Amino acid sequence: MKYYIGVDGGASKTAVCSASIKKLNYVKAAGTSWRENGVTKAAEIIKNAVYELTSGDLEGIAGMAMGLPCFGESIEGDRALKQALSEAFGNIPIYLTNDVEVGWAGSLALEPGINVVAGTGSIAFGKDNHGNTARSGGWSELFGDEGSCYWVGRKVMEIFSKQSDGRLPKDELFSTVCEEFGLKNGLELIDLIYYQYANSRESVASFQILAQKAASVGAPSAIALYSEAVQELCLLVEAVRNKLNFGNDTWSVSYSGGLFNAGDFVLPQFKSEIEKKGGKLKAPEFTPVQGAVLLAFQNFCPDDLQEIQKLMKGARQNDTQL
Repeated sequence: MKYYIGVDGGASKTAVCSASIKKLNYVKAAGTSWRENGVTKAAEIIKNAVYELTSGDLEGIAGMAMGLPCFGESIEGDRALKQALSEAFGNIPIYLTNDVEVGWAGSLALEPGINVVAGTGSIAFGKDNHGNTARSGGWSELFGDEGSCYWVGRKVMEIFSKQSDGRLPKDELFSTVCEEFGLKNGLELIDLIYYQYANSRESVASFQILAQKAASVGAPSAIALYSEAVQELCLLVEAVRNKLNFGNDTWSVSYSGGLFNAGDFVLPQFKSEIEKKGGKLKAPEFTPVQGAVLLAFQNFCPDDLQEIQKLMKGARQNDTQL
Protein backbone atom coordinates (compact mmCIF):
# COMPACT_ATOMS: atom_id res chain seq x y z
CA MET A 1 0.00 0.00 0.00
CA LYS A 2 1.23 3.46 -0.88
CA TYR A 3 1.66 5.96 1.90
CA TYR A 4 2.42 9.64 2.29
CA ILE A 5 4.74 11.64 4.53
CA GLY A 6 3.99 14.90 6.31
CA VAL A 7 6.71 17.00 7.95
CA ASP A 8 6.17 19.91 10.32
CA GLY A 9 9.58 21.45 10.83
CA GLY A 10 10.50 23.88 13.57
CA ALA A 11 13.51 25.64 15.00
CA SER A 12 13.65 23.39 18.06
CA LYS A 13 11.72 20.25 17.04
CA THR A 14 10.21 18.52 14.04
CA ALA A 15 7.21 16.20 13.79
CA VAL A 16 6.97 13.64 11.00
CA CYS A 17 3.97 11.46 10.12
CA SER A 18 3.57 8.58 7.69
CA ALA A 19 -0.01 8.05 6.58
CA SER A 20 -2.12 5.68 4.57
CA ILE A 21 -5.92 5.67 4.61
CA LYS A 22 -5.69 2.95 7.27
CA LYS A 23 -2.91 4.04 9.62
CA LEU A 24 -0.98 7.01 10.98
CA ASN A 25 2.48 6.76 12.53
CA TYR A 26 4.47 9.57 14.12
CA VAL A 27 8.01 10.34 15.17
CA LYS A 28 9.68 13.41 16.62
CA ALA A 29 13.07 14.77 15.58
CA ALA A 30 15.38 17.72 16.18
CA GLY A 31 14.84 21.17 14.72
CA THR A 32 15.14 21.59 10.95
CA SER A 33 15.81 25.28 10.46
CA TRP A 34 18.47 25.48 7.74
CA ARG A 35 19.59 28.87 9.05
CA GLU A 36 20.58 27.25 12.34
CA ASN A 37 21.61 23.78 11.16
CA GLY A 38 22.59 24.21 7.52
CA VAL A 39 20.70 22.61 4.63
CA THR A 40 22.67 19.36 4.72
CA LYS A 41 21.95 18.77 8.41
CA ALA A 42 18.29 19.76 8.05
CA ALA A 43 17.81 17.27 5.21
CA GLU A 44 19.67 14.59 7.17
CA ILE A 45 17.41 15.04 10.22
CA ILE A 46 14.30 14.66 8.04
CA LYS A 47 15.71 11.65 6.19
CA ASN A 48 16.62 9.86 9.43
CA ALA A 49 13.12 10.47 10.82
CA VAL A 50 11.51 9.14 7.64
CA TYR A 51 13.81 6.11 7.69
CA GLU A 52 12.75 5.45 11.27
CA LEU A 53 9.07 5.58 10.29
CA THR A 54 9.50 3.39 7.21
CA SER A 55 12.24 1.05 8.47
CA GLY A 56 14.39 2.36 5.63
CA ASP A 57 11.91 1.44 2.89
CA LEU A 58 11.29 4.57 0.81
CA GLU A 59 9.82 2.78 -2.21
CA GLY A 60 6.32 2.81 -0.77
CA ILE A 61 6.23 6.62 -0.39
CA ALA A 62 3.96 8.14 -3.03
CA GLY A 63 4.41 11.76 -2.00
CA MET A 64 5.66 14.08 0.75
CA ALA A 65 4.65 17.50 2.03
CA MET A 66 7.12 19.43 4.16
CA GLY A 67 6.59 22.68 6.01
CA LEU A 68 10.04 23.93 6.97
CA PRO A 69 11.28 27.05 8.77
CA CYS A 70 12.67 29.90 6.63
CA PHE A 71 11.49 28.40 3.33
CA GLY A 72 10.44 31.14 0.93
CA GLU A 73 12.63 33.72 2.63
CA SER A 74 15.91 33.24 0.74
CA ILE A 75 16.37 32.47 -2.95
CA GLU A 76 19.74 30.81 -2.39
CA GLY A 77 18.58 29.05 0.77
CA ASP A 78 15.51 27.64 -1.00
CA ARG A 79 17.63 26.40 -3.91
CA ALA A 80 20.11 24.67 -1.61
CA LEU A 81 17.36 23.14 0.52
CA LYS A 82 15.55 21.73 -2.51
CA GLN A 83 18.81 20.23 -3.76
CA ALA A 84 19.59 18.63 -0.40
CA LEU A 85 16.10 17.11 -0.16
CA SER A 86 16.31 15.85 -3.73
CA GLU A 87 19.57 14.09 -2.91
CA ALA A 88 18.02 12.63 0.23
CA PHE A 89 14.78 11.34 -1.32
CA GLY A 90 15.53 10.87 -5.00
CA ASN A 91 12.48 10.95 -7.27
CA ILE A 92 9.84 10.99 -4.53
CA PRO A 93 7.57 13.99 -5.28
CA ILE A 94 7.77 16.66 -2.58
CA TYR A 95 5.51 19.63 -1.89
CA LEU A 96 7.80 22.05 -0.05
CA THR A 97 6.49 25.10 1.77
CA ASN A 98 7.01 27.25 4.85
CA ASP A 99 5.96 25.65 8.14
CA VAL A 100 3.28 28.32 8.57
CA GLU A 101 1.27 26.75 5.72
CA VAL A 102 1.13 23.32 7.35
CA GLY A 103 -0.09 25.06 10.51
CA TRP A 104 -2.91 26.64 8.51
CA ALA A 105 -3.67 23.37 6.72
CA GLY A 106 -4.03 21.54 10.03
CA SER A 107 -5.85 24.15 12.06
CA LEU A 108 -8.47 24.88 9.37
CA ALA A 109 -8.41 21.48 7.64
CA LEU A 110 -7.55 23.13 4.29
CA GLU A 111 -10.61 25.38 4.47
CA PRO A 112 -10.34 29.11 3.64
CA GLY A 113 -9.33 31.32 6.54
CA ILE A 114 -6.36 32.56 8.53
CA ASN A 115 -4.13 30.81 11.04
CA VAL A 116 -1.97 32.75 13.47
CA VAL A 117 0.95 31.14 15.28
CA ALA A 118 2.22 32.55 18.56
CA GLY A 119 4.86 30.14 19.79
CA THR A 120 8.54 30.94 20.11
CA GLY A 121 7.94 33.27 17.14
CA SER A 122 4.80 34.72 15.58
CA ILE A 123 3.40 34.61 12.05
CA ALA A 124 0.05 34.46 10.26
CA PHE A 125 -0.95 32.75 7.02
CA GLY A 126 -4.22 32.62 5.15
CA LYS A 127 -5.95 31.39 2.03
CA ASP A 128 -9.22 32.70 0.61
CA ASN A 129 -12.01 31.06 -1.42
CA HIS A 130 -10.17 31.90 -4.65
CA GLY A 131 -6.95 30.15 -3.67
CA ASN A 132 -5.04 33.36 -2.98
CA THR A 133 -2.52 33.13 -0.13
CA ALA A 134 -0.82 35.69 2.09
CA ARG A 135 1.40 35.81 5.16
CA SER A 136 2.42 38.40 7.72
CA GLY A 137 5.06 38.37 10.45
CA GLY A 138 7.81 35.84 10.93
CA TRP A 139 10.55 38.44 10.54
CA SER A 140 12.75 36.94 13.32
CA GLU A 141 13.22 37.80 16.96
CA LEU A 142 15.79 40.49 16.14
CA PHE A 143 13.22 42.91 14.75
CA GLY A 144 9.87 41.13 14.75
CA ASP A 145 7.93 38.20 16.21
CA GLU A 146 5.64 40.61 18.06
CA GLY A 147 3.10 38.86 20.25
CA SER A 148 5.16 35.66 20.44
CA CYS A 149 6.38 33.92 23.58
CA TYR A 150 9.89 35.21 22.82
CA TRP A 151 8.56 38.75 22.54
CA VAL A 152 6.61 38.40 25.79
CA GLY A 153 9.67 36.86 27.47
CA ARG A 154 11.83 39.82 26.52
CA LYS A 155 9.12 42.20 27.69
CA VAL A 156 9.06 40.44 31.08
CA MET A 157 12.78 41.10 31.39
CA GLU A 158 12.32 44.72 30.35
CA ILE A 159 9.45 45.34 32.78
CA PHE A 160 11.38 43.64 35.58
CA SER A 161 14.39 45.88 34.99
CA LYS A 162 12.25 49.01 35.00
CA GLN A 163 10.42 47.94 38.15
CA SER A 164 13.71 47.05 39.81
CA ASP A 165 15.24 50.51 39.44
CA GLY A 166 12.07 52.55 39.88
CA ARG A 167 11.14 53.52 36.33
CA LEU A 168 7.90 51.59 36.85
CA PRO A 169 6.08 50.81 40.10
CA LYS A 170 6.77 47.30 41.39
CA ASP A 171 3.96 44.77 41.23
CA GLU A 172 3.61 40.98 41.37
CA LEU A 173 5.68 40.53 38.20
CA PHE A 174 8.77 41.75 40.04
CA SER A 175 8.20 39.46 43.00
CA THR A 176 7.37 36.50 40.73
CA VAL A 177 10.71 36.77 38.90
CA CYS A 178 12.62 37.25 42.18
CA GLU A 179 10.97 34.18 43.71
CA GLU A 180 11.51 32.07 40.58
CA PHE A 181 15.28 32.62 40.61
CA GLY A 182 15.92 33.37 44.28
CA LEU A 183 17.08 36.90 43.53
CA LYS A 184 18.01 39.12 46.46
CA ASN A 185 18.91 42.02 44.19
CA GLY A 186 17.34 42.79 40.82
CA LEU A 187 20.75 43.22 39.19
CA GLU A 188 21.45 39.53 39.76
CA LEU A 189 19.19 38.86 36.80
CA ILE A 190 21.83 40.19 34.40
CA ASP A 191 24.29 37.31 34.88
CA LEU A 192 21.45 34.82 34.81
CA ILE A 193 20.22 36.09 31.44
CA TYR A 194 23.65 36.39 29.83
CA TYR A 195 24.97 33.00 30.92
CA GLN A 196 21.83 30.85 30.84
CA TYR A 197 19.20 32.41 28.58
CA ALA A 198 20.47 34.93 26.02
CA ASN A 199 21.76 32.42 23.47
CA SER A 200 18.56 30.37 23.26
CA ARG A 201 15.31 31.56 21.71
CA GLU A 202 13.39 28.87 23.56
CA SER A 203 14.92 29.87 26.89
CA VAL A 204 13.97 33.51 26.43
CA ALA A 205 10.48 32.42 25.34
CA SER A 206 10.14 30.43 28.57
CA PHE A 207 9.95 33.73 30.47
CA GLN A 208 6.42 33.97 29.10
CA ILE A 209 5.44 31.47 31.81
CA LEU A 210 6.49 34.02 34.43
CA ALA A 211 4.15 36.57 32.85
CA GLN A 212 1.37 34.02 33.15
CA LYS A 213 2.20 33.36 36.80
CA ALA A 214 2.29 37.06 37.56
CA ALA A 215 -0.96 37.73 35.71
CA SER A 216 -2.68 34.90 37.60
CA VAL A 217 -2.02 36.72 40.89
CA GLY A 218 -3.18 40.04 39.52
CA ALA A 219 -0.02 41.81 38.30
CA PRO A 220 -1.29 44.80 36.27
CA SER A 221 1.91 44.90 34.20
CA ALA A 222 1.59 41.24 33.15
CA ILE A 223 -2.11 41.53 32.36
CA ALA A 224 -1.42 44.62 30.26
CA LEU A 225 1.43 42.79 28.52
CA TYR A 226 -0.91 40.03 27.36
CA SER A 227 -3.35 42.65 26.07
CA GLU A 228 -0.51 44.21 24.07
CA ALA A 229 0.43 40.78 22.69
CA VAL A 230 -3.16 40.21 21.57
CA GLN A 231 -3.16 43.52 19.72
CA GLU A 232 0.05 42.56 17.92
CA LEU A 233 -1.41 39.20 16.87
CA CYS A 234 -4.54 40.93 15.61
CA LEU A 235 -2.36 43.19 13.46
CA LEU A 236 -0.89 40.06 11.85
CA VAL A 237 -4.36 38.70 11.15
CA GLU A 238 -5.62 42.02 9.80
CA ALA A 239 -2.62 42.37 7.47
CA VAL A 240 -3.35 38.94 5.98
CA ARG A 241 -7.08 39.68 5.80
CA ASN A 242 -6.43 42.85 3.81
CA LYS A 243 -4.41 40.92 1.22
CA LEU A 244 -7.12 38.31 0.65
CA ASN A 245 -10.64 38.35 -0.73
CA PHE A 246 -13.26 36.82 1.53
CA GLY A 247 -15.95 39.11 0.13
CA ASN A 248 -18.72 39.86 2.59
CA ASP A 249 -18.54 36.41 4.17
CA THR A 250 -17.47 35.81 7.75
CA TRP A 251 -13.89 34.56 7.66
CA SER A 252 -12.41 31.98 9.99
CA VAL A 253 -9.37 32.45 12.19
CA SER A 254 -7.59 29.65 13.99
CA TYR A 255 -4.53 29.63 16.19
CA SER A 256 -1.65 27.61 17.59
CA GLY A 257 1.41 28.11 19.78
CA GLY A 258 2.30 28.29 23.44
CA LEU A 259 1.05 31.83 24.03
CA PHE A 260 -2.52 30.60 23.68
CA ASN A 261 -1.93 28.31 26.65
CA ALA A 262 -2.17 31.45 28.78
CA GLY A 263 -5.91 30.89 28.50
CA ASP A 264 -8.10 33.64 29.90
CA PHE A 265 -5.38 36.26 29.49
CA VAL A 266 -5.24 35.73 25.71
CA LEU A 267 -8.04 33.75 24.07
CA PRO A 268 -11.11 35.74 25.24
CA GLN A 269 -9.53 39.04 24.18
CA PHE A 270 -8.30 37.56 20.92
CA LYS A 271 -11.75 36.16 20.15
CA SER A 272 -13.42 39.49 20.90
CA GLU A 273 -11.01 41.45 18.71
CA ILE A 274 -11.34 39.01 15.81
CA GLU A 275 -15.14 39.20 15.96
CA LYS A 276 -14.99 43.01 15.93
CA LYS A 277 -13.09 42.76 12.66
CA GLY A 278 -15.71 40.44 11.14
CA GLY A 279 -13.95 37.14 11.73
CA LYS A 280 -14.92 33.99 13.59
CA LEU A 281 -12.48 32.24 15.91
CA LYS A 282 -12.23 28.46 15.50
CA ALA A 283 -10.35 25.98 17.65
CA PRO A 284 -7.69 24.07 15.67
CA GLU A 285 -9.11 21.07 13.82
CA PHE A 286 -5.83 19.18 13.41
CA THR A 287 -2.17 19.55 14.36
CA PRO A 288 0.43 21.10 12.03
CA VAL A 289 2.01 17.75 11.15
CA GLN A 290 -1.43 16.44 10.27
CA GLY A 291 -1.82 19.55 8.16
CA ALA A 292 1.33 18.49 6.29
CA VAL A 293 -0.25 15.09 5.66
CA LEU A 294 -3.39 16.78 4.34
CA LEU A 295 -1.27 18.81 1.94
CA ALA A 296 0.46 15.63 0.78
CA PHE A 297 -2.88 13.98 0.01
CA GLN A 298 -4.26 17.17 -1.56
CA ASN A 299 -1.29 17.36 -3.93
CA PHE A 300 -0.65 13.70 -4.66
CA CYS A 301 -3.79 11.72 -3.83
CA PRO A 302 -6.82 14.06 -3.71
CA ASP A 303 -9.32 11.22 -4.14
CA ASP A 304 -8.46 9.93 -0.65
CA LEU A 305 -8.44 13.31 1.09
CA GLN A 306 -11.77 12.78 2.84
CA GLU A 307 -10.74 9.32 4.01
CA ILE A 308 -7.53 10.57 5.63
CA GLN A 309 -9.47 13.32 7.40
CA LYS A 310 -11.86 10.72 8.81
CA LEU A 311 -8.89 8.67 10.05
CA MET A 312 -7.37 11.73 11.70
CA LYS A 313 -10.60 12.63 13.46
CA GLY A 314 -10.88 9.12 14.82
CA ALA A 315 -7.31 9.21 16.14
CA ARG A 316 -7.41 12.84 17.34
CA GLN A 317 -7.09 12.15 21.06
CA ASN A 318 -3.88 10.21 20.58
CA ASP A 319 -2.34 12.65 18.11
CA THR A 320 -2.87 16.09 19.64
CA GLN A 321 0.48 16.08 21.46
CA LEU A 322 2.16 16.42 18.06
